[in-house]
Amino acid sequence: MISLLKRYRAFLLLLVALGGLGYFNPTLAVRSIRLSTDSLVEMMLVIPPIFVLLGIFDVWVPRETIVRLMGGESGAKGTLLALCLGSFAAGPLYAAFPVAGVLIKKGARFSNIMIFIGAWSTTKIPMLLFEASSMGWDFMLCRLVMNLTGIIVIAHILDVFLPEQYKALAPSEF
Repeated sequence: MISLLKRYRAFLLLLVALGGLGYFNPTLAVRSIRLSTDSLVEMMLVIPPIFVLLGIFDVWVPRETIVRLMGGESGAKGTLLALCLGSFAAGPLYAAFPVAGVLIKKGARFSNIMIFIGAWSTTKIPMLLFEASSMGWDFMLCRLVMNLTGIIVIAHILDVFLPEQYKALAPSEF
């Protein structure tokens, strides 16, 4: 029972805070519950298809292929593939983390995984097209170049300075 309380202490603390909010401002508490419920429903609609696709990816794509395309010796080819995978991906950022976990398991280089997550969060093709149409091509290209530069530099810095024990997860951890 104690371990269960420890495991869910953050959730329980937020639940108590929500109760306090409901006491002092019921309208805001109801809005908070609605927003949380909507977010949970959205997540439940997104996550299952991603896990199905990840299961197919895990079974159909051999580890050797990922090591060759995105592993330690992949160089610029791995970086470009990580950028493309992240930029063409669809869905919210939290969907990128299970994909990153499978890439780690399959032997992708840590910097390529960081580039993939960075690209997923900042360089999606529909977002770039929207920016170009609403703010102009100059702005979109400037932001894209700055983001790509920052993503690649930060990913390689992390790859160099982060200890190996933090770069790889055991397959049982996800």
